[in-house]
Amino acid sequence: MLILLPPSETKRDGGDKPPLCLGDLAFAGLQRERESAIAALKRVSRGIHASTTALRLGPTQRFEIDRNRALLTSPSLAAIDRYTGVLFDGLEVGSLQPSGREWIERHVAIHSALFGLIGAGDAIPAYRLSHDSRLPDFVLKKHWSKAIAAELAAVDGLVLDLRSEAYVHLGPAPSGSLFLRVVTDSPSGQKRALNHFNKKGKGEFVRALAESGVECDSASSLVEWGRGRGIELELPKPGELQLTV
Repeated sequence: MLILLPPSETKRDGGDKPPLCLGDLAFAGLQRERESAIAALKRVSRGIHASTTALRLGPTQRFEIDRNRALLTSPSLAAIDRYTGVLFDGLEVGSLQPSGREWIERHVAIHSALFGLIGAGDAIPAYRLSHDSRLPDFVLKKHWSKAIAAELAAVDGLVLDLRSEAYVHLGPAPSGSLFLRVVTDSPSGQKRALNHFNKKGKGEFVRALAESGVECDSASSLVEWGRGRGIELELPKPGELQLTV
């Protein structure tokens, strides 16, 4: 089973590992696309105005330009530790037992606008590039879509997609994958989709999977696992897994 997570715009500074080594990242088939994306980001990072426009930065976010300029020389950190925000707070990987963290590193990939798919344990620097960034003469969807779709099509086993729809557009998951939707029960008894708080539900869901060390190879086995943990999972239609929180 491979779980796909979206990245976060917010990231921790620093790191305890050497600078970026593209050859060490998972999904080696994306090497050429990574090199091109880094080159495009480095080009735009030469100018303050160009960077703030392309990356949609505010006056207090100039530090993001410095991060991008130091992309190839700054220390790196495991991707699962680098990203912060609501989903990663819900996952709270730092408090997992070693076996839980090992499960995360085996089963979780994060979809970065800069690096494409990366393993949870892959060492990356702090950077700024989002799905809606507009680099000059460089369209992220056109650049990544086919390459990422090909990498995901080659995955052996169930692909569980927890990405936002914006990142799905940067690389669709293959037929047979499951897209997770997080809902809650409304006062009327109807299921209601969550927006901001769906991220917390996704993080807590992945944490529960890691803590149990489960190895699910089908949608039905995943639903059954959830039933045993008191986690409400349903399959409302083909290709969709619904989590009620």
